[in-house]
Parts: sequence; structure tokens; C-alpha cells
Amino acid sequence: MKLAIILVIIIGLLSLVGTILLGGKGDQNYDEATKGNISRLSWIYIILGILVVIAFALYLF
Repeated sequence: MKLAIILVIIIGLLSLVGTILLGGKGDQNYDEATKGNISRLSWIYIILGILVVIAFALYLF
């Protein structure tokens, strides 16, 4: 159990560092493509939400 917790902490820290490093790099076209980015992100959340509901229903039955 301790090994699993240590692995989760290590992966979390590596993810945090990676996110910070990537976040420092700016995308100059991001402001121009805001509408497309928001649209794609919304579709990802909608599809993910549907999949979570389906997976939860399958888990219960």
C-alpha cells in the first residue's frame, strides 16, 4: 500500500512539474482561436460526462 501511495505522489509531482514547464510557453495564436478552443474543450467534457455516466451505470448493474 505504501508503494502505491509513493507512486501516486511521484506521478503527481512529475505531472505538476510538466504542467508548469509547458504552461510557461505561450501560444501566440491562442487568443485568435479562443472560440475553437472553448468549443473543443466543451465537447470533450460533454463526451467524458456521458462516458462516466455509462460506466457508472454498467458498474451498478
